[in-house]
Amino acid sequence: MNYFDTPNPLRRKLLLGSAALPLAAQHGLSWGQAVTELKISHQFPGGTIDQGDFRDRLCRKFAAEVEKRTNGAMKLQVYPGSSLMKTNAQFGALRKGALDIGLVPLPYAGGEVVETNIGLMPALVTSYEQAAKWKTAEVGTLINKVLADKGMLILSWIWQAGGVASRSRPLINPEDAKGLKVRGGSREFDQMLKAAGASVISLPSNEIYAAMQTGAMDAAYTSSTSFISFKLEELAKSFTSAQNRSYWFMLEPLMISKKIFDGLPKEQQEVLLSVGAEMEVFGTKEARADDEEAAKIYAKAGAKVFALDDAVVSKWREVAANSAWKDFAERSASCAALMKAAQQLI
Repeated sequence: MNYFDTPNPLRRKLLLGSAALPLAAQHGLSWGQAVTELKISHQFPGGTIDQGDFRDRLCRKFAAEVEKRTNGAMKLQVYPGSSLMKTNAQFGALRKGALDIGLVPLPYAGGEVVETNIGLMPALVTSYEQAAKWKTAEVGTLINKVLADKGMLILSWIWQAGGVASRSRPLINPEDAKGLKVRGGSREFDQMLKAAGASVISLPSNEIYAAMQTGAMDAAYTSSTSFISFKLEELAKSFTSAQNRSYWFMLEPLMISKKIFDGLPKEQQEVLLSVGAEMEVFGTKEARADDEEAAKIYAKAGAKVFALDDAVVSKWREVAANSAWKDFAERSASCAALMKAAQQLI
């Protein structure tokens, strides 16, 4: 029986029989008390709780803290590197309750739920301070409603800035994109790139290396952390970093299936929400650190590294507003409301 065939989505195991006694004693559980076992999936390289891709570490820290606060009544297992399921299957699995928890780049779900493309709208978010306001602002309320209607909710709001690595010439200003085959990361980002004259390639970040290695792709946008984890410095001749400013900010939340969440005891729900909110401080700190680290790694590898300023970001915003922003707002009343609410925070 595979994971999707599991009959009970909560996968609760009762501590019954003599073999369970040591485990029950270890975690302070009473005889016959259930342990809630949940699985966390993500596409990024695995490591340890202290080393590696911070998104993997965030999931591991989240799992460890939840187990600690519930005295072992909840156990969360992390499956990195798409080892539990394919990257693009995660969002749909969360909706159905076939996946418990996932750290998923929100725009990857744009084909299923068009509103999620707001999570990587080019030049709409340009700083971590601005991004942090989304959670409690009207745009955050609207995103939460969209996701709840589709069967999931956000535990941690994780934002990451990103840049662009190129096998050939630098990609800094909009005019530099003309004639290049580029991966943007979302439908809307691709629209902006098309408007600037690029050809676009659509694929998950964990497939960028192979595409650039074969020459199928000239340049790729992704987060600073992914630039480090996927070792694109081995291929890049130039790198436009996010260490100063960026017009590429992606919402990569830690989300839980509403079907799973609603089936949990209230005290366990509260622990998940509380720990999830606390992980946001760690996420922002590590994302900022990776913006700086990525620039150092690419410079050391021999790539020409460029940092952005307000003037360059403004150029890209103008291209984005006349292409991606306009198209997104016209797709539905819901998209228009999201776009209007997000623009209030610029």
